[in-house]
Amino acid sequence: MPTLLIIDDERNVLYSLEKGLARDDLRIVTANTARRGLDLLTADRPDAVLMDVQIPDLSGLDALQQIRAHDPRLPVIIMTAHGTAETAIEAMKRGAFDYVLKPWRLADLKLIVANALQAGRIGRVPAEFGDSPVEDGREVDRIIGRSPQMQTVFKEIGRVAPQDVNVLILGESGTGKELVARAIVHHSRRSAQPFLAINCAAIPETLLESELFGHEKGSFTGADRRRIGKFEQSHHGTLFLDEIGDMAPGTQAKVLRVLQDGRFERVGGNETIAVDVRIIAATNRDLDEAIRERTFRQDLYYRLNTFTIRLPPLRERVDDVPLLAEHIVQQNRERLGTEVRGFAPETIAALKNYAWPGNVRELESAMKFALVHTVGETITPDALPAAVTGTALAQPGDEAVHGELADVRQLVRSLLANGHTSIHDIVHADVDRALLDEVLRHAGGQQTRAAELLGVSRTTLRMRLQQLGMSVEKTVRTDSD
Repeated sequence: MPTLLIIDDERNVLYSLEKGLARDDLRIVTANTARRGLDLLTADRPDAVLMDVQIPDLSGLDALQQIRAHDPRLPVIIMTAHGTAETAIEAMKRGAFDYVLKPWRLADLKLIVANALQAGRIGRVPAEFGDSPVEDGREVDRIIGRSPQMQTVFKEIGRVAPQDVNVLILGESGTGKELVARAIVHHSRRSAQPFLAINCAAIPETLLESELFGHEKGSFTGADRRRIGKFEQSHHGTLFLDEIGDMAPGTQAKVLRVLQDGRFERVGGNETIAVDVRIIAATNRDLDEAIRERTFRQDLYYRLNTFTIRLPPLRERVDDVPLLAEHIVQQNRERLGTEVRGFAPETIAALKNYAWPGNVRELESAMKFALVHTVGETITPDALPAAVTGTALAQPGDEAVHGELADVRQLVRSLLANGHTSIHDIVHADVDRALLDEVLRHAGGQQTRAAELLGVSRTTLRMRLQQLGMSVEKTVRTDSD
């Protein structure tokens, strides 16, 4: 469970923040002095810090300096009144993650805190390859695989990690590109420095340049304050550019300049900023084809392609599927409150026979589904998602639709009976799989058309498909059979 440390000398502010940001999967600790907060860095090992810039016993900038000396990777969010906004901007130059103005909007603050916690976990929790036990009880994310293909990946990680060169990770969606990036950072000479990640496909084109390079006040509509971008925040560290194949050509040109000479300007600014950042980029696109189509710059590709790691899709390492499934079950068994201990032989056979178009991400989703639907200690084939076992979905107009709705009600009753607190997410994932599958089939696999039918943006559709481990290619192939 992630931990958030809040430092503020006003008791009523601490109370409001603790109540407003509270959620079941977040632990919050508070301190009313900077020095007490600094003590809690060691005692509670927070994933992020939310700190007022004006604290009587120590200035916010001095506290930030001490926090960064303790752990440069720990995201620190600065809270400030309008009159001290310039101090907060200076704090960001010195390594703060972001800042919020008082009085804050709770929805905005929740989003900033969630992003900081995610960044904190990425920087704090190492991704390691192999399945040897962790002796000291550290939290570790594993890259699992004993297949020859994954052994090659492990060797490549070990070879390139100590070398201070850019890395390009290629692989289908859901193969674990972020984990590989984190493993590289963990074994690199920059492992103690900031490590930030940004998904180029998940941010609108008009905002991505600002996220990467920052902007000056008044540089565009809504730019009411200066913003420090990810490149400045990653100074001396590593920046992971996920889905770089979806980056707009204009932003590609600016990234190319940083790779060439380590310099850039903020959006709307004329100050040249020098940074020392190692780039790890990843994409599921065919960059050679993108270059031919003139949607990706060839010179940028050459700069990124210093060292390339290609991740195999899960269908090409079928023998790793049982290992991965077991690992996912062990990770989630206690959190979901089940007694599951293993798999029936028929279940293992079904898992190995399935093509896994969504790769490891789809397998993870399927295992969580199976844990919720399993009664007893053994996962049987009937607990797996219908897509894995080949069970057809009910078609609109069929009487079976009413049965599907009854199944949803039964699922809700089962989750309530077992004391689950994530019922909304579990049920919505179930419904969304059927919804997106049917709409994509109807749209012939065309994401733009499917997004129109759903009434959402294409970016939103793609993000939801990734979250659910779904693949458009699977829908297209099914329709053409």
